[in-house]
Amino acid sequence: MTTKITTAMFMALVINLGFAKGIGLTQGIMARESENDIWIATILSVLQGAVLMLITVWVIRRRPDMTILEQFDAIVGKWIGKVMALLAFVFFLGAYIAILITFVYHFMDYFLPEFPVWMFVLAAVAIPVYAVFHGLEVTARIAVLGVFSIVALNLLIMVGSLKDVELDRLLPVFETGFWNTVATTRHYDTDWAMATMTAGMILPLVNDTKSWAKGAVGGVLYGGILVLLWPILECGVLSAPQTGHYIVACMQMARSAQVGLFLHRYEMIMIAFFGISLLVQLMLLIFCASLAGSHVMGMKDYRGVVIPVSLILGGSGYFVVLNHNRAMSLLTNNWPVIALPIAIGLPLLGWLLGLMFKKKLAAAA
Repeated sequence: MTTKITTAMFMALVINLGFAKGIGLTQGIMARESENDIWIATILSVLQGAVLMLITVWVIRRRPDMTILEQFDAIVGKWIGKVMALLAFVFFLGAYIAILITFVYHFMDYFLPEFPVWMFVLAAVAIPVYAVFHGLEVTARIAVLGVFSIVALNLLIMVGSLKDVELDRLLPVFETGFWNTVATTRHYDTDWAMATMTAGMILPLVNDTKSWAKGAVGGVLYGGILVLLWPILECGVLSAPQTGHYIVACMQMARSAQVGLFLHRYEMIMIAFFGISLLVQLMLLIFCASLAGSHVMGMKDYRGVVIPVSLILGGSGYFVVLNHNRAMSLLTNNWPVIALPIAIGLPLLGWLLGLMFKKKLAAAA
């Protein structure tokens, strides 16, 4: 993998990773826990994501030519490094399932209810696999287009909804308690965990080392601002209890928006813009899962495991999305418990080991 991407492309990837599920399923889950404080929980989560992203950048900067998994190999040996790679693979498997749930339920529940589930899963596997075989640069260029789509999506939802916003619905703050609001951030933390874990895998492919921190943290902050609009509008227009009633709260928000006199089905435009960001997420997760899988198998070229990895991801995701209750229980109860220890633990362990074995890491081939 010699092709490099620019810092702007990397920032676009980070923004896309935090957006689609962040406005889709995450806000509804958070609303069921912290009600009208979801916008505060979103802000807190973005700040936490920015800190974790900065730690990840510090870790990779020690050896800019190595991924976080390669650094573990250099410090603790290949066998323990394989265990770390397996943990990373488990994370990307879970993250792919979470995004597949978002992908399938947006399209199936609101547009194509009689469409077979396997066809959605096939699309969510085949299109990303084609992009992954062509390298990270293809996904990065699509991510730039995805950022423009996200901005357009937000502008249109503002035009169609601002007149209906009732700001008093955002008050009082911390009605469910401060610590409950902090605990609720774990759901959106899992979305930013995808960004930080991905950064640990692809930062060596970003060409300007000096701008890594600016691009990475900037991507989290800009992405967080773009997502923050949605919980504010959902509380102000739908109300928090109403938002919590829906699996895909953003689609109900889109249905309530009216842009101009003739454009009444705004959700049709929304899904076109939204779909680009979803595809970027699916592409990146298959790419990073393939990198982790190739590391476990001891292969230098990730392309050799793309097909088996995509079959594992797609097959697991298909089983989950067949049942709404199973999928939402996984997202709400199980996924944060699996994702956050891995996403927080690996960068912190990498930072600590790099501090203890600085010379060994610097001397590694």
